[in-house]
Amino acid sequence: MRLITSAILSVALTTSAGMAQAGLNNERDINDGLLVLAVADKIRRECDAIGGRLFTARSYARQLRELATDRGYSDAQVDAYINDKLEKARMREKRNAYFAAKGASNLDPDSLCVLGRDEIARGTQVGQLLKAR
Repeated sequence: MRLITSAILSVALTTSAGMAQAGLNNERDINDGLLVLAVADKIRRECDAIGGRLFTARSYARQLRELATDRGYSDAQVDAYINDKLEKARMREKRNAYFAAKGASNLDPDSLCVLGRDEIARGTQVGQLLKAR
């Protein structure tokens, strides 16, 4: 998530992280989308046989940002939320739970490769952000 979101989203922390967390933390579909980005990013970073579809990931992240702004969140609020240390830790926990539920481990690159190939083959949202090398 770190690389994709850093490349996609600018760092402009003009509002407090608390304001952004109060609402964005409750936006399930946006957080589900951020989880997709986090899962795909970890897989592509840890598995040499799988790369990322960065253009597709940027487009997906842009859609999430647009969804947030359509709901009244400013770019600064979105940036504050995704850059918040506590929220990053929560997202890592969610990502690792996703891996565990799929029989993989964030500490085992081979299991992430197996999961990544499966996500690609099934055409899941995560799989659409990945490509076999």
